[in-house]
Amino acid sequence: MGSGVIVVGAGPVGLALAGELRAGGAEVTVLERLAAPTTESRATTLDARTMELLDERGLLAPLGTVPREPRGHFGGLPLDLDGQPSPFAGQWIVPQARVEALLSDWARELGADIRREHEVRALRPAADGVAVDVVMRAGRGSGRRVRLSAEYVVGCDGEESTVAALAGFEFPGRDARRELLRAEVRGVDIPDRRFQRLPGGFAVAVTRAGMTKVMVHEYGRPPAARTAAPGFDEVAAAWSRVTGEDISGGTPVSVNAFRDVSRQAAHYRRGRVLLAGDAAHRHLPVGGQALNLGLQDAFNLGWKLAAEVAGTAPAGLLDSYHEERHRAGRRAMALIDAQTFIMLGGPEVEPVRSVFGELLGHQAVRELLASRLGGLDADIRGLPEPAEEAEPAGTPNRREEVSS
Repeated sequence: MGSGVIVVGAGPVGLALAGELRAGGAEVTVLERLAAPTTESRATTLDARTMELLDERGLLAPLGTVPREPRGHFGGLPLDLDGQPSPFAGQWIVPQARVEALLSDWARELGADIRREHEVRALRPAADGVAVDVVMRAGRGSGRRVRLSAEYVVGCDGEESTVAALAGFEFPGRDARRELLRAEVRGVDIPDRRFQRLPGGFAVAVTRAGMTKVMVHEYGRPPAARTAAPGFDEVAAAWSRVTGEDISGGTPVSVNAFRDVSRQAAHYRRGRVLLAGDAAHRHLPVGGQALNLGLQDAFNLGWKLAAEVAGTAPAGLLDSYHEERHRAGRRAMALIDAQTFIMLGGPEVEPVRSVFGELLGHQAVRELLASRLGGLDADIRGLPEPAEEAEPAGTPNRREEVSS
């Protein structure tokens, strides 16, 4: 079998993992079916723990001055984040496309081999590695099937992960009950709306630099059966029904539909195949938690897998990835489910919202929720300490739990 690691998916999670693997000395090939990076910015915020991880790797300077928002929310209810136990308390406004570009540059500078228009069609795991059948979609070789091999394969290829399906990962949980429509649109003039609950549904509108992002959900409306993204006319119609405003004359830049499916891979590792990011956990992306949770998966896995490839990992180190990140994912998804219920539920959730509003008046509750939303409550293993400061062999550096 080949050496090193094949990462499937060149989104932020796959690129973060590729950079981390290269920093640890592992050979890395990234396979991506798309011809170019997406220009969409589905997520726009980085949380405190993600900022800490980027800072540890010297990746904040290229971002320049990043706007900070000290206020967050829990299910649409205002939540002060200033008390988070981190030098990066708050939410940091960085569009996902910019994060992806930063991580792409980092991974390439470290020597990652990023191959676009390479679509994975089959996996062939063996005792000493994994063979990957790929169809090329570019140039003279378009349509040609090639076989690559590596010691490990990691699926970072999103919610509809090809790697997860081919490798037979199981995803217990539940199917979606609600749907949130989203669009980025130019040329509309509507007021900003921050998590506004109206008689017929839920609406958000934010305008920055001439671009308006809208999100809308109609109470009690089940998810539509979809094989592709919704049309902008569907979003505009829903927006009109909920808010009474007409955005149909705008020019859409991107349109998406998100569902509140809640499923998590039973295991993040099956032999020499692993999952990270949305490939491992499927949920509504409330408050940018999907991007941040995925990046934290990648940074947890990268140095461990690099050590495993190099033959320097202590026994059980790679297995700790599943143990730590599955637990972190499970806790985050519980928070997401709770927020989805009180944010997108109909009039029946008003008593629950009232109780949560009272609870958020207590400092201990605010600090607990702010810590969890900032990714600061997980039992995290970060980068190993320098050799002269290392703990005894077999005991990698561990950040203490902030709260439980």
